[in-house]
Amino acid sequence: MQDSQWTIAVEAEPDPSLRAKILEPLDRYNDAAAGPGRWGLLAVTVRGGDGEAVGGLWGRTGYGFLFVELLTLGPARGLGLGRRVMELAEAEAKRRGLLGIWLDTWTFQAPGFYPKLGFVECGRITEYPPGHDRIFYVKRFAAG
Repeated sequence: MQDSQWTIAVEAEPDPSLRAKILEPLDRYNDAAAGPGRWGLLAVTVRGGDGEAVGGLWGRTGYGFLFVELLTLGPARGLGLGRRVMELAEAEAKRRGLLGIWLDTWTFQAPGFYPKLGFVECGRITEYPPGHDRIFYVKRFAAG
């Protein structure tokens, strides 16, 4: 689609560098509206005896919250390490002065795990994927 000034096109296999160009004006707009996000990264790793990472947590921080993008334990699943990984991430988030943590999961993963850690469901997309739901959780830290 094209008018006199702009061209709009679907790019089925976009170059990953394109993301930064799309994000740049949004970041400027968001910073003007809400202030700087103070973006950062956070990881908690689970390593085997050989020192190789087999799982862990990958998160991004911004606007005072940690977003848990990935949490997997691989072969260490079912050993109680998930709780410890989340506790370490929460301790680090608090050390950084963050207000809380948010994340999402599917009903076929471990949705009962997060409420046991104090997370509250704050949203749900039903039938995504078909036969399952995607659930969003948040945990706000107590002030003081």
